[in-house]
Amino acid sequence: MQRRGFLAGLMAGGAVCAAGNAFGYEVTKSDAEWKALLSPAAYDVLRHEGTEAPFTSPLNNEHRKGVFACAGCKLDLFDSGTKFDSGTGWPSFWKPLPKAVEEISDRSLFMVRTKVSCRRCGGHLGHVFDDGPKPTGLRYCMNGVAMTFKVA
Repeated sequence: MQRRGFLAGLMAGGAVCAAGNAFGYEVTKSDAEWKALLSPAAYDVLRHEGTEAPFTSPLNNEHRKGVFACAGCKLDLFDSGTKFDSGTGWPSFWKPLPKAVEEISDRSLFMVRTKVSCRRCGGHLGHVFDDGPKPTGLRYCMNGVAMTFKVA
């Protein structure tokens, strides 16, 4: 393959990814639409894989029965019955709702982690680790600003 063809292919692929259609998400918006819809902090986390400061989310102290949903597209993500206090400063869960999230290998920051995103809009939520409680042994460490809470 010639270098020019390779670079053109990369640019075309980048344009598709920027449009949000590369992965076939049900909810897609332009970057400007996401920016207008979300708070600056939620926009940074959901659309640019930022991280909120630990111990700053009001959802850390949310203990009512209900559902935690994506702040971008409102998809239900986690049942409150799976939430636990991990002591990390971010809302943590031991299991997502069925077909709510997608998990993708993340090799950024010189480590291997598993990134967790909303299945419907592709918004970045956080990461999952294997140091959680039973029954799954998993800790879905989520950015609270990327979610909303709906009381049952």
